[in-house]
Amino acid sequence: MTIALAQRIDISSGLSLQQRALGAYIGLAVGDALGSTTEFMTPNEIRHQYGLHDKMIGGGWLKLKPGQVTDDTEMSLALGNSILQNAGVLPEKVAESFSQWMRNKPIDIGNTVRRGIIHFRSSGSASVEVNEYDAGNGACMRTLPLVIFYHDSPLELLIQASRAQSHVTHNNPVADAGTETVLQMLLAALHNQSLNSLKTLAAKLVSQDPVYRFDRRRVENPGGYIVETLQAVFQALFSNSCFRTTLVDVVNRGGDADTTGAIAGMLSGMFYGVDDIPADWTNSLDQTVKKACEQQALDLLDAARQ
Repeated sequence: MTIALAQRIDISSGLSLQQRALGAYIGLAVGDALGSTTEFMTPNEIRHQYGLHDKMIGGGWLKLKPGQVTDDTEMSLALGNSILQNAGVLPEKVAESFSQWMRNKPIDIGNTVRRGIIHFRSSGSASVEVNEYDAGNGACMRTLPLVIFYHDSPLELLIQASRAQSHVTHNNPVADAGTETVLQMLLAALHNQSLNSLKTLAAKLVSQDPVYRFDRRRVENPGGYIVETLQAVFQALFSNSCFRTTLVDVVNRGGDADTTGAIAGMLSGMFYGVDDIPADWTNSLDQTVKKACEQQALDLLDAARQ
């Protein structure tokens, strides 16, 4: 272990629940906004256009304003609102919240998410059928509110809630396994566990489902397939020693960079805490979104105590 990493881990070990929850929520939004610029680009294209992408400048294929977020953050907030309004995850209420979000014409929405919401509208069912082709990252990217609300509950209840919200749009065992590992990593970080503990959880996923192995080649241009997403996120998380370098690493890989950025942002934000997120990024983040993330993080912590 390097001296720098050891110092960072030592600093992060004494953070409060509030610092970590805020770090995860702001980290999610920052990673989403930072990664949206390089979404669907290759690493070579990024290097040619930006050199090293490390500024909140917007643009990208969606032509966003600097600091504007996409569906990753918006769906997380929609899920969090449903949890707060219903004191937990009720699948039909979650589906209604997602449906209302889509009704507001979001700037970006994944095909699997769209199909799941349309399925709910047409059938009334808040769970799609198991589909081997639905191993996308769309349920994982929005999973953060669950960890904060259920952080003192039995793990079985958290997993049950995860599958209930995931299966509104994504019902696939490979996606479930990856999403549930991210949840457990977030939970471990929230409870002051070490980076090695998070890595052990990732290694457990690999032992159970070797397709997730991330210790071979560097993953570049990761697609929306959750395996590629998490391989890139794990590599960035475990090879860097602060929030900034983790995020710069993952978004410069291109591909589905808003989602790799969002997931890496929530994980590293939870581990390093809100104060480790660079001020130039938080200041450039859409301030309405920033306030919504901060408020929801605190509200979920309060609700978990009741």
